[in-house]
Amino acid sequence: MKNKVLQLFFLVALMTTTACNDKYPDLEDGLYAEFVTNKGTMVAKLYYDKVPVTVANFVALAEGTHPMVKEEYKGKKYYNGTTFHRVIDQFMIQGGDPTATGTGDPGYKFEDEFNPDLKHDKPGILSMANSGPATNGSQFFITEVPTPNLNNRHAVFGELVLGLEIQDSISNVETSKPGDKPKEDVVIQELNIIRKGSAAKKFDAPKVYMEELPKIKDKQKALREEAKKKAEEERLAKEAKNAEAGTAFKATLDEYNTKATTLPSGLKMYVITEGTGEKPNTGDMAKVNYEGYFADGRLFDSNVKEVSERHGMFNEMRDQQGGYEPMPMKVSPDANMIPGFKEGVAALKVGDRAYFYLPYHLAYGERAMGPIPAKSDLIFIIEMVEITK
Repeated sequence: MKNKVLQLFFLVALMTTTACNDKYPDLEDGLYAEFVTNKGTMVAKLYYDKVPVTVANFVALAEGTHPMVKEEYKGKKYYNGTTFHRVIDQFMIQGGDPTATGTGDPGYKFEDEFNPDLKHDKPGILSMANSGPATNGSQFFITEVPTPNLNNRHAVFGELVLGLEIQDSISNVETSKPGDKPKEDVVIQELNIIRKGSAAKKFDAPKVYMEELPKIKDKQKALREEAKKKAEEERLAKEAKNAEAGTAFKATLDEYNTKATTLPSGLKMYVITEGTGEKPNTGDMAKVNYEGYFADGRLFDSNVKEVSERHGMFNEMRDQQGGYEPMPMKVSPDANMIPGFKEGVAALKVGDRAYFYLPYHLAYGERAMGPIPAKSDLIFIIEMVEITK
């Protein structure tokens, strides 16, 4: 009986100790970085399975075990006491430089390690700062907004799972110009690595870094080749979907064409839906939705998300950048648009949605433009959304 009581006591004690040591019991198994700052605490999940070299570098620096650092940093927790030395609201916060100048490094540089699954597609992405290809060291940044233009230029290796509001508060601090340095230091008081689960606990950062670093070029080459193959497959699939949708939509376009009136310039126009708003004056700013088709019904461009999706032309990066919103343009003969488009917009009032057939001399003429061959007649469906004056 006494032994059972003792066993129960030790079991309860063990469970209590474990619970006290586990600061984040709701986190799933994985490798995490805890940023304890004077503005609050953030926790990022690290993708050690997808970008092992980059994560191993970061973890080894944080724990003071990196084998390649300068003598002055050996055995020291590299990030403790450093600052977020560069802060740009609605962009990112950058840290990891002991000198706080933006030029500091740990004494070495290593290759970029990209993974097609990891993108700058949301707030809270943890990524490597660099000064160009193969110049990674210790500096990193955390995004405040999606920044798809940084994909395949900066290596993503984690994302915030806790403390996104802390990132936002840091982004809002007052900074000096030029340099975007906070006027009051935002200090990383501690950067702690948290291991949850057996796989994360077995992750030996110094060993992984040294063993995987020589393989990084070959692995990146293989990933690029695989990505190229996948991109070609996706391109062909999109072309097939566009052709199928174009065939289905061509009958509608042909119907509009038979109902269209030919204007003196040669532009053909048919109002599909008549609006009740005012007509813009020359020089006004307006916002329009447009759909651009080849004569066979295939789409070549549109700022209407649903239309782009229907034809397999949807672009995620464009969506993140607001490219599927009404397009602002000046209603003027001098607007930087093809002649038929300018003439068509000038003929609309707010709420009108109309079909326009542009003979090639009112489109791009005898020159090719992107996916549009030379001497291509084009079709536009344009909707006048609003006049912004």
